[in-house]
Amino acid sequence: MSTDDVSRRRFIRTAGGAAGVAGAAAATTGTAAAQEEKPVWPSGASSGNVGSYQDARGESEVTVQVGAGDQGLAFDPTLLWVDPGTTITFEWTGQGGSHNVQTVEGPASLDSGDPIGEEGHTYEYETSEEDVGITHYHCVPHTNVGMHAGLAVGGDIETETVGGGGSDAVFVPQGARALSVATFVAMVSTLGLAFVFMKYGGTITQDDE
Repeated sequence: MSTDDVSRRRFIRTAGGAAGVAGAAAATTGTAAAQEEKPVWPSGASSGNVGSYQDARGESEVTVQVGAGDQGLAFDPTLLWVDPGTTITFEWTGQGGSHNVQTVEGPASLDSGDPIGEEGHTYEYETSEEDVGITHYHCVPHTNVGMHAGLAVGGDIETETVGGGGSDAVFVPQGARALSVATFVAMVSTLGLAFVFMKYGGTITQDDE
C-alpha cells in the first residue's frame, strides 16, 4: 500500500469521525433543550385565554397585560412564575371592556377592586413568602369567557417536566436547529473534500512531481 493511500484513508476516518461527533452534539443539544420544569397549574388557570407562560424568577419586577389578546379578554403572560419579593404590575390595555384582577383560589390575595376599562391603569402587587404556591385568578366580568390566569410564587411548588414527552423522537428547538443545519453543511463539505482527495490525490501528487 502506498503512502498516499494510507494518508487518504486516515483523512477520511478523521473527517468522518469529526462529522459524526458534531451531529451527535447537535442532537443532544436539541433533546436537552426540549425538557423544562414548569409548575403544575390548576385547570382553571391553565385554560385561560392566550395561554402564554413566563418564568420570571430572578427578576425583581414583571408586567402583566390586562385585556390582552385579539379580543382583549386575556392576561398576558397568562401563567407566571416569580420569586417572593417580586413586584407584579398589572397594566390595562384598554381593550375588551372593563376588567379587574381577583383571586379565585390560592395563597396570593389579588384584588384590584372594581372593574376598570381605562388604558394605562395599573395595579401593583408585591409577592411575599405568604404567597408561596400557585394562585388561580380571573377577571370577574369576563370569567365565563375564559379570562383566567395563574401565578406561581417560590420554589416550594409542585412541578412537572414538560417538552420531552414519552417518544424517542428528538425535538430540535430553533437554536439547535440552526446548529444542525450548519453541521449538515460541514458534513457535506467534508465528504466532498474526501472524495476529491480520494480520486485526485495520487494524480495531483504525481503531477507535482
